Amino acid sequence: MPTLTGAVVLVTGANGGIGSAFVAEALARGAAKVYATARTPREWSDERVVPLALDITDPASVAAAVEAASDVSVLINNAGVLPSTASFLELSADELRATMETNFVAPVLLATAFAPVLTAHPQSVLVDMHSVASWYAFGGVYSASKAALWSATNSLRVELAPKGVHVVGVHVGYVDTAMAAHAEGPKLAPADLAGQVFDAVESGAYEVIADELTASVKGALSAPVEALYPELSASR
Repeated sequence: MPTLTGAVVLVTGANGGIGSAFVAEALARGAAKVYATARTPREWSDERVVPLALDITDPASVAAAVEAASDVSVLINNAGVLPSTASFLELSADELRATMETNFVAPVLLATAFAPVLTAHPQSVLVDMHSVASWYAFGGVYSASKAALWSATNSLRVELAPKGVHVVGVHVGYVDTAMAAHAEGPKLAPADLAGQVFDAVESGAYEVIADELTASVKGALSAPVEALYPELSASR
């Protein structure tokens, strides 16, 4: 099974609440080094953390990161963006494209760029951050982008497994971060989420269903569409 002990981890979006939790949890589990990436990386107090500038939507920045972090054995695709509206009807074409670029295209291209690095290790890991929005279309283009990433993760898992790369997809509802500050209801602590993800990595699990909301939505996917979206029945 993969292990965090002695691993070299790269976290995208490391400045945020979930990204910071991944950095801390990786170190707590014995990672030898963590590349903490962001467009403008911050300083870290632990010498095992290497701040690394990375714009996941910029091919030149991605290429530079691959060269600088050629020892990575665990890649965590965490960076993402929340659009200004959950309505497709109110969304601009530019924001539609930008959200899909950041939440879907960029993580896939980052995974493919780092694939030769990951496959150079006997055991390595790719973690993709999805959302309950992958299965529940309350977020407009955000949901669409996470659904696309979920599909891509499934394809990457099948393709990379024979090459020794274990691929984990993470589905979660609201996490207690600045991005979810507007949301009401239960929120998972970032540290709890990071712990669940690394538990899955080290147990060889392929998927993380991080909270009750996500579990209930996944369970409803086999039901008729109107069971998941009761507002459809109300509009008849």
